[in-house]
Amino acid sequence: MHHVRGVCSLRLGILCFSALATTLPALVLAQNQAASTIVHPQTWPAAHSPLPPDPALEKHIHTLLASMTTEEKVGQIIQADISSATPEDVRKYHLGSVLAGGNSKPGGSRIADAQQWLALAKAYEKAAINVPQGRPAIPLLFGIDAVHGNNGVVGATIFPHNVALGAAHDPELIRQIGAATAEEVRAIGLNWAFAPTLAVPQDVRWGRSYEGFSSNPKLVAEYAPAAIEGLQGKPGTSEFLDAHHVIASAKHFLGDGGTHDGIDQGDAQISEATLRDIHGAGYPPAIDAGVQTVMASFSSWNGVKMSANKGLLTDVLKDRMHFDGFVVGDWNSHGQVPGCSNEDCPAAINAGLDMYMAPDSWRGLYEHTLQEVRNCVIPMARLDDAVARVLRVKLRLGLLDASKRSAPSLDGKLDVLGNAAHRAIARQAVRESLVLLKNEHHLLPLDPHQHILVAGDGADNIPKQSGGWTLTWQGTGTTNANFPHAQSIWSGIREQVQAAGGTATLSADGSFTQKPDVAIVVFGEDPYAEFQGDRPNLAYKPGDDSDLQLLKHLHAQGIPVVAVFLSGRVLWMNPEIDASDAFVAAWLPGSEGGGIADVLLRKHDGSIQYDFHGKLSYAWPRNAAQTNQADANPLFPYGYGLRYADNGDLPELSEDPGIRLDNVQSGVYFMRGKPATGFSLILTDAGGDTKPVTAMPASSPQGDLHATAVDYHVQEDARRFAWTDKHPAQFAIVAEHAQDVSRQANGDMQVVATLRVDTLGAGDTTIGVACGTNCHAEVPVQAALASLQKGHWTRLGVPLKCLQKRGADMSHIDQPFVLNSAPGTTISIASVTLASNADQTVECEGQ
Repeated sequence: MHHVRGVCSLRLGILCFSALATTLPALVLAQNQAASTIVHPQTWPAAHSPLPPDPALEKHIHTLLASMTTEEKVGQIIQADISSATPEDVRKYHLGSVLAGGNSKPGGSRIADAQQWLALAKAYEKAAINVPQGRPAIPLLFGIDAVHGNNGVVGATIFPHNVALGAAHDPELIRQIGAATAEEVRAIGLNWAFAPTLAVPQDVRWGRSYEGFSSNPKLVAEYAPAAIEGLQGKPGTSEFLDAHHVIASAKHFLGDGGTHDGIDQGDAQISEATLRDIHGAGYPPAIDAGVQTVMASFSSWNGVKMSANKGLLTDVLKDRMHFDGFVVGDWNSHGQVPGCSNEDCPAAINAGLDMYMAPDSWRGLYEHTLQEVRNCVIPMARLDDAVARVLRVKLRLGLLDASKRSAPSLDGKLDVLGNAAHRAIARQAVRESLVLLKNEHHLLPLDPHQHILVAGDGADNIPKQSGGWTLTWQGTGTTNANFPHAQSIWSGIREQVQAAGGTATLSADGSFTQKPDVAIVVFGEDPYAEFQGDRPNLAYKPGDDSDLQLLKHLHAQGIPVVAVFLSGRVLWMNPEIDASDAFVAAWLPGSEGGGIADVLLRKHDGSIQYDFHGKLSYAWPRNAAQTNQADANPLFPYGYGLRYADNGDLPELSEDPGIRLDNVQSGVYFMRGKPATGFSLILTDAGGDTKPVTAMPASSPQGDLHATAVDYHVQEDARRFAWTDKHPAQFAIVAEHAQDVSRQANGDMQVVATLRVDTLGAGDTTIGVACGTNCHAEVPVQAALASLQKGHWTRLGVPLKCLQKRGADMSHIDQPFVLNSAPGTTISIASVTLASNADQTVECEGQ
């Protein structure tokens, strides 16, 4: 292979000119787009690395660069996911880093324990330095989304999400959480945490709002150095990047919390001053604290994708703020740059990206990037700068220092995960983050000697109290059994009540035989992450008033009701607040549910255990339309939070949402046996005749397909589709407006149907999508359906990537679910959604 060093030769220059001619249109497009949003770096605050110049380190970098081939250099700037790159791939392609995405686990498991993680880390580590004699052995950076503890590992301490930590207003607590998280990451052999998130969410319809500490840039700026020093150690001390600490990543640069309408990966249509003063507030203190990596955002600023915004990545971040670590992309974020694809994007590195996060596209990206360096589309100086930045971070971490590598470390000390000290910090964080919004007649704190009913679907539900990014990407598909060191909210209450001599009863639906003295109802949002959590307004569960009816049912019986609300954001829920005597915003507390009981219950002697400490770090909306944090006159302002001594009485609140409430939830097409708002159900005969389903029962025009109502969990909450013995037929879920699911296809998302196979005909069965005129894709599912146990409900998933590879235009899906089958088939379906996991996933040929 040709080895390029320094300036291109004349012969190579001719090749460069030829190659540049073919790539020029894409480069010009990206450059013109970037030029359309002018950045003024001199107006941004300056920052400086706290690490003094280190001539020996820089000499080491120079020596390594001089000895590396172009292939080795290109490998260093590419990060692959463990689901698509083996240890042998790391060795062969000289990859500089691997990551474990939210649903990527050792061995392809759905969840994994610490021992599995450690074994995998050791395999990659060994492969990275297994190089031919005389070649530089450069160890690997292994990154993971440890965003609220080492949350991808069974048995780890799960800290409250950032939305809760913001309410604690306690930077020292943030530092302790960072340090504990670093130790639990190190214990399984990893060395890089993709945290902290420094977004400043202004519209909490955004599905990642719970990853932001606050809508107040001042609080985010205070938390940034604390979180980073917790993860990395304090610069200038012996603990900085020692064996107990990890590389941190300030993310997502820049403006991800300011996108229009709160759309994930959307466009922040704001002024440079707003971008700088609000959304950029956390970055100068992060750099001053020595953060070693910055993650570029998926999002855009005024139409320019951040992954190729030279004005911000290079001119502001590196030149003005003097950031001397490296910039890493997000999950295939470079592929969204105009003129680029997941496998080819010179515009990103030329703009200042130093490491591509190319989870499943790394192999093609490696080949294209290598060719573009050889052809001078990517200047050698830019490549060398990117590689030097990666090497600088690795050297600071001690990866190339034999004495540091052989020193005692936490690697393999698996008892560190979920240990008592870390759980105590997490429990303190739960206590400090709870915000009391209402306390009629000083109902709280409760006497533990009473008979207490604990109700609601969140009471004994550790996955729900932990939220997204917990064991799985979306936080779904797990049970309490997957959390061996954790305690549910119910368990924490029961433990303390029984110790005091009182009685506690768990009843999710609120039923009881002995009337309780008081009821604690725990309810809230189901887990979600990223775009799955995007929503059209701030109404809590529009179209589903089951939680409200539970509160009202208990209250109507003369039982005082304490509402404990689990959520990743502030939401309009005046009816639920009105129906409660006390209302507690508990956010997403994580594994230490006992922290709730510490605050709600008195001591045995009647004194207060812990008073409420939390104050809102986001303003609470007055109605469902009040989506902007800058809106005046919220229901509860930023900084609101009652103490026990305060008057907690509230007047009856307006229950007018302020807008028409549609039961719209991102990625939900069919639920409880009915199409979601904005969708309809169509039956189609073999001859193409169609008929919309408006009532049950229903039949296609020629009678090839019949639909009837059946029971799944409750009466008639599913539909049975029966193909007669005449002809094949299909039913489809049809959208009023075409759906853009291209973001979802750039990951692990699937179309997941909760279904039951009653009979299966002899012909073919397919699941697919339609995307406009002469645009569709389908996947054979006959074998998958045949393998299911007849008469049992299961969640069957078809990957969006599979449908995309088969020709679907994922930016224009007008039929997100189409099921074709043969005569004799009978299938019942309760729901169709987008999700990141299923009980069984259909294999896509050619994947």
